[in-house]
Amino acid sequence: MCGIVGYVGHRKAFPIIIEGLKRLEYRGYDSAGIALYDGTDLNVSKTKGKVADLVQKVNNEISTSGSIGIGHTRWATHGVPNDVNAHPHYSNSGDLVIIHNGIIENYESLKKELTKRGYTFKSDTDTEVLINLIEDVKLKENVKLGKAVQVALNQVVGAYAIAVFDKNKPDEIVIARLGSPLAVGVGENEFFIASDASPFIEYTKNAIYLEDEEMAIIRANKGIKIRKIKDDSLVDPYVQELQMNLEQIEKGGYDHFMLKEIYEQPTAIKDTYRGRLLVKEGIIRMAGIDDNIEKFLNANRIIIVACGTSWHAGLVAEYIFEDIARIPVEVEYASEFRYRNPVITNKDVVIAISQSGETADTLAAIKLAKANGAFVFGVCNVVGSSIARETHAGAYTHAGPEIGVASTKAFTTQITLLTLIALKLAKVKGEISNSDYRYHLQELELIPEKVESALKSEEHIKMIAEKYKNARNFLYLGRGYNFPVALEGALKLKEISYIHAEGYPAAEMKHGPIALIDENMPVVVIATKKGHYEKVVSNIEEIKARQGKIIGVVTEGDVNVKKLADYVIEVPESLESLSPLLTTIPLQLLSYHIAVKLDRNVDQPRNLAKSVTVE
Repeated sequence: MCGIVGYVGHRKAFPIIIEGLKRLEYRGYDSAGIALYDGTDLNVSKTKGKVADLVQKVNNEISTSGSIGIGHTRWATHGVPNDVNAHPHYSNSGDLVIIHNGIIENYESLKKELTKRGYTFKSDTDTEVLINLIEDVKLKENVKLGKAVQVALNQVVGAYAIAVFDKNKPDEIVIARLGSPLAVGVGENEFFIASDASPFIEYTKNAIYLEDEEMAIIRANKGIKIRKIKDDSLVDPYVQELQMNLEQIEKGGYDHFMLKEIYEQPTAIKDTYRGRLLVKEGIIRMAGIDDNIEKFLNANRIIIVACGTSWHAGLVAEYIFEDIARIPVEVEYASEFRYRNPVITNKDVVIAISQSGETADTLAAIKLAKANGAFVFGVCNVVGSSIARETHAGAYTHAGPEIGVASTKAFTTQITLLTLIALKLAKVKGEISNSDYRYHLQELELIPEKVESALKSEEHIKMIAEKYKNARNFLYLGRGYNFPVALEGALKLKEISYIHAEGYPAAEMKHGPIALIDENMPVVVIATKKGHYEKVVSNIEEIKARQGKIIGVVTEGDVNVKKLADYVIEVPESLESLSPLLTTIPLQLLSYHIAVKLDRNVDQPRNLAKSVTVE
């Protein structure tokens, strides 16, 4: 949520910041703004709306000169989306300006105190409170900007990533983070600041990721100085080499990032198991598991914590771990797990799943689990992310950048990675025969090819989308391994088309949802041959008896469902445990094409953000 971009160096800052903000549009936002220093004046422009609206306003309002500046895209928390609440925000003197991602939880008490001291506020934001707190400290204690930021942040409760500029110190930007990501691109006598590395990938491959409760003072010709906010101790910068490239974060000829990422799944799945799945040798090689195998083998249970699509991947993993490895699994919403006083012991293994590696609720769940002695294993996509650093061990999905807000390849690569872990543990525990183990490895290796085949149904799915694009409600049903796929399919439709949809276990239909079924209700039923097929067919019969419109996702060559359904979408046959990797593909495409036909903003659906860094 929210996007931060900054630059200090020898280039013109404006185009770098604007292009960087466009790269961060995937995070979700409702307003945008920029502050530039041209050597004489501090020029600020901001507006409700998109970055394109900001560019138009800037061209009419302010100078775009200067080689230092900060920019922001805001996802509203405190205060409605409008020009006044948009970032950047000035201090009362007009000397200081700030951009901020996160939430200052104690802003009301701070605002009351500052108001008593004569400060006034133009916006409804917690961010304007913070910049005036920084100014108050700076004036009262007669300190430089960096020290004022440090003292002020020690009075703050909440989460933040900030960048602060003082027009009286026009060669530096002060940044800090707690709970929200912040990266620094390191160039030749220049620095780039951003919420992630995508805004500066074409300028440098070297990045520093601030840790929680760290701040940095950045000057073009004097380098970067990082300190701990709590105790002012110096931190040696750790420079990482970035793995992404520019081509990965561009659309590559597709109409939307979401469609591009749907079609990237065969490659992404292959990249997830590349170097790990050695079929000929009959080996799964995963350093994070190999080095901690006793933790998993001695665990009383595995607790999976995640949010949204990652939670659905965790539900699939629950079936896989219990079925194949015979390890008890509980799957928890990270947002609920941290607040219900869960029972956690040093005999538990917690697997935390997040595409971005920055999900605030999941990070909080990790900290709670660690504090109670659990071993925490991270599954995420973004190298160097907070979850990668906070967990005891982990594994990357290697899916490549996912820009579309609605996750697609994150889901399938997370399932792929979790399947590898389950198979490895099953083999070590002796819960799977050698022949079954090798068969699973061979079938997993074939999944990318089968996903390619499933993608060939797109034209047929477009036609189905046209038929049902005006439906007000959808019901998604699945059993066993494909119940989580039904949940995920419903979520995708809600996210990008704004059509109400619900996912249910097929057997639960009779316990309530069947009351909703009539001639206007499309029901998507996942009915592959493996796994309770006959029972699902019976459920389809019940839907048909009530005139519901049936869209069946079936195994190639199916005849029974085809006789009953209004439409069927075929996927290749696979092992039941691997079927979610195939059945989810047509559901992604169906959601996508319904949204396109309804003229929705597919990559940036309303009210949503890619990286949810606030509670």
